[in-house]
Amino acid sequence: MLTAILAIGMLAALFGLLLGYSAIRFKVEGDPIVDQIDAILPQTQCGQCTYPGCRPYAKAIAAGEADINQCPPGGEATIQSLAELLGVDPKPLNAEHGVHKEKRVAIIDEQVCIGCTLCIQACPVDAILGAAKQMHTIIEIECTGCELCIPPCPVDCISMVPLKQSIREWKWPYPADERRPIAASAD
Repeated sequence: MLTAILAIGMLAALFGLLLGYSAIRFKVEGDPIVDQIDAILPQTQCGQCTYPGCRPYAKAIAAGEADINQCPPGGEATIQSLAELLGVDPKPLNAEHGVHKEKRVAIIDEQVCIGCTLCIQACPVDAILGAAKQMHTIIEIECTGCELCIPPCPVDCISMVPLKQSIREWKWPYPADERRPIAASAD
């Protein structure tokens, strides 16, 4: 019995050392610039930039395959942040990818919904809750406002509404650009 315990203990130690060596030797690290670019992007996963999500778009920007001005949901603020990070000049939003809109979320008219599940299949972030032949609803906190659920809906029961502003989304408004002359000091 003691020899069996010792044999199993020695095998466990040997496999532990082998796994530890493999973890150090074959460590795969992500590209830190891709991580930084991805953190700046709005994470809508809408595909308007012609990439299937924000992470692939971030990889394309880092590789020099995509421009920084292809993200309508991010708008000018995202373009400015990407330009600062990458040390390039900011560009206006490329209109062929869409226009920047205020943050919106989808709502489903539950009286009209037929429960076809086409919207559930189209949602890239699983923000729609429902089952076949049952009404569906939107999990508002998960909805990114990408509008990908609208085209497949056969009864047009999905609409986009402006996001209700809560303390999470509220930002201090910038002061109006008032260019008042500075009064000359009386010396």
